[in-house]
Amino acid sequence: MSGRTVGVIGGMGPAATVEFAARVQALTPAARDQDHLRLIIDCNPEVPDRNAAVAGEGPSPGPILADMARGLERAGAQLLVMPCNAAHAFADSVRAATGLPFIDLIETACDAALSAGPRTVGVLAADGCLNAGLYQRALAARRVEAVVCRPERQAAFMQLLYRIKAGDRSGAVRRQMRDLANDLVDRGASVLLGGCTEVPLVLTADDVEAPLIDSLEALARKTVAVATAPVEASE
Repeated sequence: MSGRTVGVIGGMGPAATVEFAARVQALTPAARDQDHLRLIIDCNPEVPDRNAAVAGEGPSPGPILADMARGLERAGAQLLVMPCNAAHAFADSVRAATGLPFIDLIETACDAALSAGPRTVGVLAADGCLNAGLYQRALAARRVEAVVCRPERQAAFMQLLYRIKAGDRSGAVRRQMRDLANDLVDRGASVLLGGCTEVPLVLTADDVEAPLIDSLEALARKTVAVATAPVEASE
């Protein structure tokens, strides 16, 4: 199978990048090694903290993300993806760095959520993503209301996020993430959106009381679709 070479701007965090690559591999229709897509992955954990940058408390990751994009292009990438939601607050830096097509994770996940016909979407996302208004704006443009965690529960979500990044996928972490998700349902969310790429590492559709849209899965599906489509159809 011929397909576009996919450049992955990763490392935010590393486990989510590895999971994204695994999802792409699993979703690609292939009968042999040569049928799979070529992935060029820059898994760079030194990208500055996106949450701190959005809050004005740390350096912008934009320049490093742009350098990563250019490096992937030089390595042969024909298409770029970035499996980190909060990093999309700096997606313009990626777009400006090369002329390559870029699959927007936020738009892709919102399109996937819309297929469930929601009135309201509960968004589990990191501070940087929410403070930048990424999902709120994208959902409002689709005439859908976003429901986000109350401040105290958002603080609990961030604590869980960093525990997951540290490798903790224990039952306690899973239960706490499930409780945060179901609280959004109790507050009126008809669909849940895992708007952080660490969320699907500990939360599944069986854990929640509403349809769950996994942003990482949505990005993997869109990546396979675009990378395997005829060039004329995917532009």
